[in-house]
Amino acid sequence: MTSETIQIQQLLERIAALLRGERRNKLVELGLLPVQFDALCYLGECNRYSDTLMALCEYLGQTKGTVSQTLKVLEKKGLIERQADAKDKRVVHLKPSDVGLALLSELTQSPLLCALHAEHGVDTRLQGALTELLKQLQQANGGRAFGVCRQCRYNQSPTEGHFQCGLTGDALSEADTRLICREYEGID
Repeated sequence: MTSETIQIQQLLERIAALLRGERRNKLVELGLLPVQFDALCYLGECNRYSDTLMALCEYLGQTKGTVSQTLKVLEKKGLIERQADAKDKRVVHLKPSDVGLALLSELTQSPLLCALHAEHGVDTRLQGALTELLKQLQQANGGRAFGVCRQCRYNQSPTEGHFQCGLTGDALSEADTRLICREYEGID
């Protein structure tokens, strides 16, 4: 590993630590662990193909048992709800409750980053570089990308304002196309 690579890793770890620390105090007040909030965040951002226990396990990189315990805590606190699939009763979808959505709205945006953005604006080059770095790391790790539907190779728009998943054949709403999906494949 080169010294530049080590420096990039250290910078990313320090940025992540600052952002986690900023949120940690509020989570402690609520009796939540960071991984529990990460699960809630994922469930607030994922689409209907990705809101299951197994998809959450893949996203968090944790075992089914560990994630099941996380979900029990979130459900006990009234932050998530379970919904049986309309077509396959064996499938259970996990959704943030209204209380969970309110918490996400309150805690998702970092005050540090909001202040930085207000002072300096958005650096689109940095955003693009970080997005590309994440993509490369996911590919190197062999994991799923969990990208935004709208940017997926399967996303089709046969007519203006209408969307369809080319993998499943299902119709998608415009809102669906802004959510993350476990079946995401980037456009090369």
